Amino acid sequence: MVSSPFSRLPGAVGDPPEHYGSPIGEQRALERGEAVVDLSDRDVVAVSGEDRLTWLDALTSQALATLAPGTSTETLLLDPSGRIEHAARVVDDGTTTWLLLDAGAGASMAAFLERMRFRSAVEVADRSAEFATVGTLGDPPLLEPAGSDVPRPVTWVDPWRAVTAGGWQYATAAEHPGASWTWSETLVPRDRLGELTALPHAGTLAAEALRIAVWRPREATELDAATLPHELDWLRSAVHLAKGCYRGQETVAKVHNLGHPPRRLVLLHLDGSEGAVVRGGDEVLAGAAGAEPVGVGRVTAAAVHHELGPIALALVRRSADRVADLVVVTDDGTRVAAAQEIIVPPDAGATAGVPRMPRLARR
Repeated sequence: MVSSPFSRLPGAVGDPPEHYGSPIGEQRALERGEAVVDLSDRDVVAVSGEDRLTWLDALTSQALATLAPGTSTETLLLDPSGRIEHAARVVDDGTTTWLLLDAGAGASMAAFLERMRFRSAVEVADRSAEFATVGTLGDPPLLEPAGSDVPRPVTWVDPWRAVTAGGWQYATAAEHPGASWTWSETLVPRDRLGELTALPHAGTLAAEALRIAVWRPREATELDAATLPHELDWLRSAVHLAKGCYRGQETVAKVHNLGHPPRRLVLLHLDGSEGAVVRGGDEVLAGAAGAEPVGVGRVTAAAVHHELGPIALALVRRSADRVADLVVVTDDGTRVAAAQEIIVPPDAGATAGVPRMPRLARR
């Protein structure tokens, strides 16, 4: 991928830039809706053809068959066992359905879709080399039209602010932190990305800190080979529980109606007094007072928030004590104390309320 013009700005660290010298200040500017974030390492897949929406509806977790032009949603590609393979941010412009994916996911997603075309009137194209993505909170940035033949910019607006139609929320917080989340992502022709560098800008570290604070999952950080949508509270915006069959749908229904997800997402408030750096993949420990802590999960993403301080998202066992203080073990062996804030509660699922039948041997 060609180096981003944002990476050549003064103070830029990384490509795309993680920050421009002031990560906390950039967070505040981004939160106020006054900055754009270069996401040009992310991938873009386009699906065209008259069958595109009904076809994608049959393959993925969200109800897409009647998606109106300009409406944003997201969908999950699951394996036959219901585990998440890819998460796509979806918007249709009336002729093309655009799938916005995290870095490195586009080629795999496009290859899968290409194999599933059969007789459907669809065309699949990986357009990551043509389009870059920029993100912001509030109004998306707009380029001046270069001519009458240039299509209007495609912008995806994150649906995380509320439970979407057909979805379900496991979080029981009186006020979900995602309610004020106004994140959007806009596609920009790569040869015009440099025109946006004149706007105030923030790095990806700022975007990550704000995302973590609103409990928002993403593919690049929260997924491993066994992740179920329920574990991340992703039925909230990416799954339609009343639509027709799709790959992995049986597991989604069984866990939601009859069982419990084996792991649960938590927000960790980290002790920052020693300055230890917590990263995704670090082990999370728990244990009773006086006992040696045992592993109960892993950190998926961590950041320093401008108000909350050091925070992280972590996936822990469902059985982990919900009121216990946890410990995160960093790469160098430092143990960082962590207080958990429940996102997915241990009793998530089993919504059908089917009574258990007594075993015959106990009669």
